[in-house]
Amino acid sequence: MLKPLALTLAMLGTTLQPLQASAPTTSTLSWQPCPNDNNNDTGLECADLQVPADWQKPEGRKITLRLGRLKSTGTPKGSVLIAYGGPGAPGIAMTRSLQSWWTDLRKSMDVITWDTRGYGSDQFQGLSTGLPCTWTRIPIADLPRDDADFGRLSDTNRGYAEACRLKDPELFANMSSADHARDMEAIRKALGDDRLNYYGASYAGFYGQAYARLFPGNLRTMVLDGTWNHSAADWQRELEAMATTNEQHLRRFFTWCTAHDCKDVPALWRKLIARATGTPVPTRTPNVAYKSGDLQSFALGLARQGEAAWPKLATAIRKASKGDASDFVPARGARYPDQATPVTECTDWPRFTTLKQLTTTIARLRKLAPNAGAANTFATNTLNCIGWPVPVTNPPAPLPDNLPPLLAAGAWGESDATERVLAQVPGSVTIRHDGPGHTLYGTNTCARDHINRYLTVGTLPPAKTSC
Repeated sequence: MLKPLALTLAMLGTTLQPLQASAPTTSTLSWQPCPNDNNNDTGLECADLQVPADWQKPEGRKITLRLGRLKSTGTPKGSVLIAYGGPGAPGIAMTRSLQSWWTDLRKSMDVITWDTRGYGSDQFQGLSTGLPCTWTRIPIADLPRDDADFGRLSDTNRGYAEACRLKDPELFANMSSADHARDMEAIRKALGDDRLNYYGASYAGFYGQAYARLFPGNLRTMVLDGTWNHSAADWQRELEAMATTNEQHLRRFFTWCTAHDCKDVPALWRKLIARATGTPVPTRTPNVAYKSGDLQSFALGLARQGEAAWPKLATAIRKASKGDASDFVPARGARYPDQATPVTECTDWPRFTTLKQLTTTIARLRKLAPNAGAANTFATNTLNCIGWPVPVTNPPAPLPDNLPPLLAAGAWGESDATERVLAQVPGSVTIRHDGPGHTLYGTNTCARDHINRYLTVGTLPPAKTSC
């Protein structure tokens, strides 16, 4: 017996209003072959869009956003705007190199991307207006021990920031994810689209959450892939959730050790981080020694990689427990856990203003996650924002009530974070991958098929879908 159509759709998942074959639009963009693609080998086209440097001054100075387009290979039903994260990224260069990702989506949709504001320097390969800064890698700061330490950290961070800010103070102050979201709205209007279809990976998921808050009525579909929660009503609880996730990464590794030849490692780890809290563990690399927070950050990075990296992590812990942390030293690049000059991050995330705020939070997270501590949470990753010369202009905030159902995807930890975002939007679904990785669209065909179906015909997968 055939099931009623309505029941069948309900079992498959929520269905949004379908797209129709596109009518002529009112696009104001002039598309040409992209630079370095004069023979149009990839079919990637580019166009320039002028937007305000400061969206609070719409008639003021303009900057250029360079857009890229892969036209639909079939009958176009609309467009999808994609962003790769970063916090900023050369969307055009990345789309050129990852063109095969979008083959199926292009059968019915134009794929649109852009080089994000501020990240247009040669270092980022971007073609939009950039900040003329030296984007240095800055080690994550040590936890200040007293008020004098806290003040020195503030001065150090301000020094890094001012070297960049003074070259373009206006653009520097308007680099938050909300500024990127306003750029997205300008792109939608320039394309002539009634509503936005958006795929945001990694940090670009924060652009999407900002867009949902700013322009909820202009959104048709939104995919948040491998991102975190910038929509928490209680930021302290969100920090606790991040620490809990990190603790799960290490406990997953410790559980594996109980069935393999490293049953001694969990106890060695706890003794190691207790000792390294006061006395750094030396390495064979000159002038490099690791405190507990450094070791926890590197260990979490390896634990998240799954079984392929777990034997290496076990060996590194055993050697460090004997006084040699050399196996934690990265093979290339920076010697300590670090980040790029955090121009966007320092406008997106709450920062500590007093030593008491900081120490109280860190103590709570360490109690909650005794193996992982506060490492790799925004409690430590925003230490480099203390003293930043521009305020937090885009703090985390809940999503509005009038959004259409959203779709998210993520591997270990990321799917938990996106579920906390989507819990605010009835009917939304997170695709979970029970394994390591960062973002799913490019590597997981199951997730990619679900995402493409949602972006094109509006059908969400069933709740609790696993790929």
